Amino acid sequence: MSRARIRLTTAAAAAALAVGILPASAYAATAPGAGVGARHHQQQQAETIRQIPLQGAVNLRDVGGYRTWTGGQVRQGLVYRSDALSKLTAADVTTVAGLGLKKVVDFRIPMELQYDGADRLPSGLSPTSRPVSDLGLYGTLVGAIGSGDPVTQEQMLGGGRAEAYMRDIYRTFVTSPENRAQFAATLREIADGRQGPVLYHCTSGKDRTGWMSYVLLRALAVPEDTAERDYLASNTFRAAYDAQVRAGLRQSGRMQNPDLLIPLQEVRRDYLDSATAQMEADYGSFYGYLTQGLGLDLRTLAKLQDRMVR
Repeated sequence: MSRARIRLTTAAAAAALAVGILPASAYAATAPGAGVGARHHQQQQAETIRQIPLQGAVNLRDVGGYRTWTGGQVRQGLVYRSDALSKLTAADVTTVAGLGLKKVVDFRIPMELQYDGADRLPSGLSPTSRPVSDLGLYGTLVGAIGSGDPVTQEQMLGGGRAEAYMRDIYRTFVTSPENRAQFAATLREIADGRQGPVLYHCTSGKDRTGWMSYVLLRALAVPEDTAERDYLASNTFRAAYDAQVRAGLRQSGRMQNPDLLIPLQEVRRDYLDSATAQMEADYGSFYGYLTQGLGLDLRTLAKLQDRMVR
């Protein structure tokens, strides 16, 4: 196998795009103070995560459907979150076309695009590149897997280092002016009533995309624990394929201990807590993060509510 081919297959393993679909019924959430019986059942049904099944990506979901503190409900069919769309089949592209998207925002950095390829999208739709830093995580993964050396892999990812890496990445979602600008631009576009349905994604659709979705839902007055459940649901959708990736790396001999990757493949409350703690330390509150950190004025926040909540 050529060196170039090895680099490409290594990167493909690192990207870990998904093919398996798992149900998300366990993640149905209810707003605090919900009743019991039929009302409780109806609210659970309304808040079941709406996944769009595809063959070339597993984490495409409608952000809508959740209840808010104010008694409203986030509209469906306006905002979608996803993992990368570069491996979509022709049937997938037809499915995505049915969403009526007007904008696709890609949070991936150039190295991810280089190895994974650009999104496959319906005719007439081009992605908007809006890279959010991963602090070199993708390159670290490619290097660790490509080394084929269990000692090197342990030194790079073992002993809690992978978890610490993830916590650092989440903090930069808050501390980096460049990252904040990318998230803010996306929220402004969602608030713009002239925009049609929007989809945003990164590679796995769980960290950068997960933070974006968490911030959006909380800005819409969705309860914090509900927004957290939406964030954690990536573990449900990605579990089967991520396990396949680890099994493949073991069978190929590239990793003796592919479980070193689990902290990088998963989302965890600990990671989210790192970002929210940084947010409170820097801005005092979530509202402070929205207005000072992201620079969103009251008019924009009101437009966001008006557009997204019914």
